[in-house]
Amino acid sequence: MALGDLMASRFSQSSAAVSNHLDECSSHDNGDFGAHRRDSETLSSSYGNVGTSATTSMAYLPQTVVLSELRHDAFESCMPSGPSDSGLVSRWRPKDRMKTGCVALVLCLNIGVDPPDVIKISPCARMECWIDPFSLSTKALETIGKTLTMQYERWQPRARYKIQLDPTVEEVKKLCNSCRKYAKSERVLFHYNGHGVPKPTANGEIWLFNKSYTQYIPLPISDLDSWLKTPSIYVFDCSAAGMIVNSFIELQECNASSSTTSSRDCILLAACEAHETLPQSSEFPADVFTSCLTTPIKMALRWFCMRSLLRDSLDYALIDKIPGDQTKRRTLLGELNWIFTAVTDTIAWNVLPHGLFQRLFRQDLLVASLFRNFLLAERIMRSANCSPVSYPLLPPTHQHHMWDAWDMAAEICLSQLPLLVRDPNAEYQPIPFFTEQLTAFEVWLDHGSEHKKPPEQLPIVLQVLLSQCHRFRALVLLGRFLDMGPWAVDLALSVGIFPYVLKLLQTTNPELRQILVFIWTKILALDKQSCQVDLVKDGGHTYFIRFLDSMEAYPEQRAMAAFVLAVIVDGHRRGQEACLEAGLVHVCLRHLQGSALNDAQTEPLFLQWLCLCLGKLWEDFMEAQIIAFQADAPSICMPLLSEPQPEVRASAVFALGTLLDVGFDSCRDGGVDEECDDDEKFKAEISVLKSLLYVVSDGSPLVRAEVAVALARFAFGHNKYLKSIAAAYWKPQSSSLSSFPSFAHVKATAANPSQYIGPLLRVGTDTPAVSRDIRVSTSSPLSASGIMHGSPLSDESSQHSYSGNLHDSHSTSNGVISNNHSRHRAPLDNALYSQCVLAMCTLAKDPSPRIANLGRRVLSIIGIEQVVAKPIKSSRPGEPNFVGLARSSSWFDMSGGHLPLTFRTPPVSPPRTTGFLTGMRRVCSLEFRPHVPSSPDSGLADPLLGAVGSSERSFLPQSTIYNWSCGRFSKPLLNVPDDIEEILARREEREKFALYHISECQHTSVRKLSNQPSWDTKFDTATKTALLHPFSPLVIAADENERIRVWNYEEANLLNSFDNHDFPDKGISKLCLVNELDDSLLLAASCDGNIRIWKDYTRTGKEKLVTAFSSIQGHRPGVRSVNAVVDWQQQSGYLYASGEISSIMVWDLEKEQHVNSISSSSDCSISALSASQVHGGQFAAGFVDGSVRLFDIRTPEMLVRTMRPHAPKVERVVEINFQPGLDQGKIVSACQAGDIQFLDIRNEKGAYVSIDAHRGSLTALAVHRHAPVIASGSAKHLIKVLSLEGEPLGSIRYYPTFMAQKIGSVSCLTFHPYRVLLAAGFADGCVSIYADGNSQAR
Repeated sequence: MALGDLMASRFSQSSAAVSNHLDECSSHDNGDFGAHRRDSETLSSSYGNVGTSATTSMAYLPQTVVLSELRHDAFESCMPSGPSDSGLVSRWRPKDRMKTGCVALVLCLNIGVDPPDVIKISPCARMECWIDPFSLSTKALETIGKTLTMQYERWQPRARYKIQLDPTVEEVKKLCNSCRKYAKSERVLFHYNGHGVPKPTANGEIWLFNKSYTQYIPLPISDLDSWLKTPSIYVFDCSAAGMIVNSFIELQECNASSSTTSSRDCILLAACEAHETLPQSSEFPADVFTSCLTTPIKMALRWFCMRSLLRDSLDYALIDKIPGDQTKRRTLLGELNWIFTAVTDTIAWNVLPHGLFQRLFRQDLLVASLFRNFLLAERIMRSANCSPVSYPLLPPTHQHHMWDAWDMAAEICLSQLPLLVRDPNAEYQPIPFFTEQLTAFEVWLDHGSEHKKPPEQLPIVLQVLLSQCHRFRALVLLGRFLDMGPWAVDLALSVGIFPYVLKLLQTTNPELRQILVFIWTKILALDKQSCQVDLVKDGGHTYFIRFLDSMEAYPEQRAMAAFVLAVIVDGHRRGQEACLEAGLVHVCLRHLQGSALNDAQTEPLFLQWLCLCLGKLWEDFMEAQIIAFQADAPSICMPLLSEPQPEVRASAVFALGTLLDVGFDSCRDGGVDEECDDDEKFKAEISVLKSLLYVVSDGSPLVRAEVAVALARFAFGHNKYLKSIAAAYWKPQSSSLSSFPSFAHVKATAANPSQYIGPLLRVGTDTPAVSRDIRVSTSSPLSASGIMHGSPLSDESSQHSYSGNLHDSHSTSNGVISNNHSRHRAPLDNALYSQCVLAMCTLAKDPSPRIANLGRRVLSIIGIEQVVAKPIKSSRPGEPNFVGLARSSSWFDMSGGHLPLTFRTPPVSPPRTTGFLTGMRRVCSLEFRPHVPSSPDSGLADPLLGAVGSSERSFLPQSTIYNWSCGRFSKPLLNVPDDIEEILARREEREKFALYHISECQHTSVRKLSNQPSWDTKFDTATKTALLHPFSPLVIAADENERIRVWNYEEANLLNSFDNHDFPDKGISKLCLVNELDDSLLLAASCDGNIRIWKDYTRTGKEKLVTAFSSIQGHRPGVRSVNAVVDWQQQSGYLYASGEISSIMVWDLEKEQHVNSISSSSDCSISALSASQVHGGQFAAGFVDGSVRLFDIRTPEMLVRTMRPHAPKVERVVEINFQPGLDQGKIVSACQAGDIQFLDIRNEKGAYVSIDAHRGSLTALAVHRHAPVIASGSAKHLIKVLSLEGEPLGSIRYYPTFMAQKIGSVSCLTFHPYRVLLAAGFADGCVSIYADGNSQAR
């Protein structure tokens, strides 16, 4: 199947431009990337001939690409929205479906008497409703009236028809009033045939008769309008009918100016302009306008026949004998009617504004039919010099090229008509109209786009869905069109596709299932809410549940079915109930279980949407939650928390988090029947909670955001107990404040965290000058809104439990609450509550601003108030300085938290007064930035408190994973990204550049490095680290305040400058480029172990945070700072991090997951870390005792070799690095004492070259990635450049100034990856770049 194959082969491809392993891109249809790779390996580069073998050189070019998925595009800037709030107004759906309930037919023919203002030609048109009135001896008028009724009934059989023949004014008034009374609020059609009376007057009056038919009596259009009221539609078939339309428009404008009511819903169709007379030619019927409106096929064929080559050979009487039925599309007459509908719909959709098209062609079936036929009337009557008029006015359509397609179909029909009439058994040849139009649509799909004219065949595709023989092809093409983007889905819905695809869900054809699921995925990705009711009402949910449970479909397609079901149940109770009854919980859980038992990797997208579907199904729906616990849903979902894909982990957290508030409060309040078993539920909640605490330090912000939202739900349900725990932990201990342990340390010894929390609370602060008091606030917005008696958030317990000494219902022991009365017992263990509070604190100091904000909101739910101040530089002594507060070593500074907060404890038993809200203290702001309070005790109204009576749940932070995941389906799923060729070409060009320069570096001897910088600049504060971009003349440097600057050193201008984060501690320890051969990202590793990765870092003010996480979790007891050392390895996709901990943490950035903790095998801390850029998985570590260890994570024992090259000195290793080339065992190590050791791990003796370079003052070392050169710097204002044999190549002591000022203390050194350029950063803020002598000469 065409689309099925497309979806199978392309849907699972990442939206990233290049896959994680570029070799896999050869499967793309648009080009063989494998061929690109082979070409680049053997290519004679434009930069010159590469000396080494291509195979060897390619080993230097890593193929792994990370952090390029959809989730890395703009997570930090993505604002959370309410459930399923896509912001889309369903413009495609008609606001009010309407029908015409009553039809009034008024015929003023006065047969035999010509009006006085008409001079008829001879022969002239005489047919009325295809009847010659003079051919009938009696009752001609009645026969014509009955025929007209029958013609209208074909278009609206359910309407009530009333007819008046040659009536008086009173009879018409009575007719109109009765029609309006019957129709009520439905539309009334008024049809007027004035062929037997004079033309309308200039005032828009139509003519009727008196009782004796001796006079013509005028009827003003205003009277007619007042009788019929609105909504109504008028058809005027008479000469000068435009007079009536003009008068009606004047009447409408007059009413609109004198009244404040909205305009009346009135539609007019008139046969001709105000100055025109109806055609009298005998080739037309007298009521040609009415014939076009009520019998369009007959009228169109007769008119075409008169103008075609068939006019002499075809008997017109055969047109009345066309076999078949208009309602049966498999007959000739039915197919003609079908084609006519498609042609006129297409013309209207392409010509009319979409709003007008919706009103006239989709709101009312009879109105739509009349307007389709009106387009034919315009075409035919314009050939007779008449111009039909409408209100609202339509643009001209009589020359639209789609009429040519209709003429072709008419000719094919008429050419085989004689045979079909002569031989009833003869088979007619189907007209190829729809096949040809689908082909035209397919051609548009191959070449069209959003920026080109929309495909005019879209309404025809909709019509084709009605045909079984064309349906599959039409659905496949429609799926391709919808995949082009939301604009395409909106166009298709505005055409009217929704009822058609809804009805198709009732089909049992297995061939259509995959494409129907795909189409519904695209529709619901655009409009997630307005379709829910229709789908449940028509039983559509069962179709998707069956498909979800089908093993024949691809997992990606079943993921789409899960998405559709998630939309159906999202915030829609009736949908939740229907899907629960259909067994959706068990279906989803069965497939999740199957994925755990199956050895093969299950499609991550399928797992992701199974979790999201379950989460939405049981979200705030007690019955589903009970069934979920009975089916052991938590234990089935928990293994997914360790899945390699962050989207799957985040979705699993969402599913588990929505179970956290499973009726605990309502159970306690007796709100649920006996089925609600407290103990079982408490056990289930404990297991869910423990699993969530396991991922609180996940590497993906997507996951941690969901953990924060889940903990907020938990805090909402257990508010009283968490507040009590917090009150016990943070009660004042004389004048000192303790430091809380890091969450990771608690998690590591989670058996009984309370056993050491008590003593920790009594540790003194190391900055006593800064006054801090702590308060657990009863003025949380949640507690404020929950002050009603019996509310789960009421502060009933706070009156006796928030003070320093908890009263009768609780007592404290060692800082932990114990319960004396079982009926008041906390539902969970106090130790678990402790871990939860610590987890909330961990989130509140998250390196991602988005997560930190969520964490602070969670803390505000349990009443912990934030008093925060951003460090402000004070220029005058008298100004208040907040730096002390920002640097406060409160409990929140645990493990170097970047966000300074001060917390306060409340007074004993805060009084409840009517002025309760006015005394509220500001808790965490909803803004995504901290605020500075005007004074410590000023009462600031909180935006969370908007209305006292607002819903408590509205204060909870909203999950974003569902809405964010929905966005994937709005993007093209079937096509390779348009820019893939450009991306591959850029990478190939960079590979050529790199290979050429690697060869140059390897084969060019560096004789001397110039002691004159080719470029320099100065920062405000000391430079901590620097980086040279491999493919652009850029230097990136960071100072000790974590200010990152990007300079173009060729043009000597600053490109960008930004803060890594708002609360710097000890600066940035490392800058690395991630994906340097592609769209590179900037990795900034702070000294506290926090990693932040930036994109667009060279664009002024446009930098975006891609991801952020804490690479170090926990530290050695008694050590306050982490002193993190970090390195990135592109070959493996691993980030290695260590510091004041006993292990090396390995993070997989593709998975955004901590994958290993390698024991450092030493009691000392690691002071230097270097990853091999050639051999993935290999890295070296230098320790504070001078020892060096080589690790390889590919080996079972990990540790390869331990050496002590700097003995007998016991000085910290300042820097360690691998030597250039492919040799795995050659390392350069430099210690603080000043000696540099050249090591080969295969050499038992240790160092094979040893240099005493700086004598006790070495501060920096750099080893070139490919050239045989190293550089070292010291605190004594000296840089030395050496060869790999230890030979000196130069030294740098002075700045190039007139006074020959000495360089500052060297803080960092780095080489350009592919050229011999050295960047040096100094303690006085300078950054300089030095080139080798050859480069300067060039």
